[in-house]
Amino acid sequence: MKSAIIYWSGTGNTEVMAKEIAQGMGADTEIFTVDAFKGNVSDYDKLVFGCPSMGDEVLEEGEFEPFFSSIESSLKGKKVALFGSYGWGDGQWMRDWCDRCEKIGANVFDEGLIICGFPDTEGKERCVKLGQDFLAY
Repeated sequence: MKSAIIYWSGTGNTEVMAKEIAQGMGADTEIFTVDAFKGNVSDYDKLVFGCPSMGDEVLEEGEFEPFFSSIESSLKGKKVALFGSYGWGDGQWMRDWCDRCEKIGANVFDEGLIICGFPDTEGKERCVKLGQDFLAY
């Protein structure tokens, strides 16, 4: 079983979440920033994507959205989990992102993990649990 976490982080909040999720998934999980990922998502059985809410509750538009648009057709039938931090709104960007993944045929795990701001101790525990639960999914 090959797993990867691919994320974009502007302030470091989503990066912390990615590292905690990776801890929950175990040492075999590969972790990449979106600009460092040079592989093929088809090579992975499970994929975790992380992006904070930006602007009017959308995915980051400079790097992450173009990357995700370029690979989303490869996600059909893949097990996918989503996460990200936010500072305003009510999580609409995550609901939209989950819907988008479901429409292309990805097997979306849960409803996406969102944390307001920097993950505190409880937030970090939620990230580790997401990793553990997704590993068992």
